[in-house]
Amino acid sequence: MNELPQAIADYIAAANAQAPERLATCFTPDAIVHDEGHEHRGRGRIAAWVRDTGMRYDATIEPGVLDEISGGHRLQATVRGNFPGSPIALHFHFILEAGAIASLEIKP
Repeated sequence: MNELPQAIADYIAAANAQAPERLATCFTPDAIVHDEGHEHRGRGRIAAWVRDTGMRYDATIEPGVLDEISGGHRLQATVRGNFPGSPIALHFHFILEAGAIASLEIKP
């Protein structure tokens, strides 16, 4: 695994700790998350998304390869949790801004 930028490492640690408010602080105030066909904008909605997905899936993220792509980072990760097909491979597309996550898109 490549060395993760601090914001991404903090995101994974907070996600694995099921800490929605701590995870939300990894993002810029007006950040956007795209996941499961929905958009979550701003720290409050991002924290709510984390609470909801945490209750439904109880997932953990195991980071894999990190690539720099078109102004951002793509993290390949293994996600384990309470959902059909677990574990699954997902791609986390991050755009960082001033040491925080400005955008995250999660794709298979």
